[in-house]
Amino acid sequence: MGAMTMFTPTSPDGLVALVTERCLAVDGIAVVAIDAPDGAQPLPLAGAVCESLREQGRPCDVVSLHDYVRPASLRFEHGRDDELSYRTLWFDYDALNREVVRSVRTDRRWLPRLWDEGEDRSARCARVPAADGQVLLVTGPMLLGRDLDFDVTVQLHLGEGALLRRTPADQRWTVPALLRRAADVTDEPDLLVRYDHPPKPAVRAGR
Repeated sequence: MGAMTMFTPTSPDGLVALVTERCLAVDGIAVVAIDAPDGAQPLPLAGAVCESLREQGRPCDVVSLHDYVRPASLRFEHGRDDELSYRTLWFDYDALNREVVRSVRTDRRWLPRLWDEGEDRSARCARVPAADGQVLLVTGPMLLGRDLDFDVTVQLHLGEGALLRRTPADQRWTVPALLRRAADVTDEPDLLVRYDHPPKPAVRAGR
């Protein structure tokens, strides 16, 4: 994580402005990762950034990794709380790459949802045409280190204590998987955010 002095305290609005600025700096279509465990609740931040971008004339949409889970028969093949499965089988990163990250650039279309996690069936979504200057904010856990060609990467980091505290009890079995994955990944995000206390984030710019 680096030294404490490398992180600059900011506010929630300041974080939104900073991520928005990074998105606006990308010419044309931009695919942006907000890598975050579920305990960090990244969707409200993504929604605020999306609104900010739209106010500044950039079309923006949010894609949740939880709409790109694999079918339950694969997720739960080794049990409902297998941490290796969570790291390697739970989310369909290949489909995300094919249907969102690459497709929005090569075909100027993208698929908002692949799988309905609650109903455990195809989401039956149609592909959406990308607007000029389209920004897609992809949110979810363990996005870094997957060879996904993001234009900007933001990581919301929770220390182990905060991760345990902010993860619902029935999902705490995922915490060892998240910690192990974080230890294995060497990719540095463009913006690393200390997010133990979302009202008081602190940011380190990687590049």
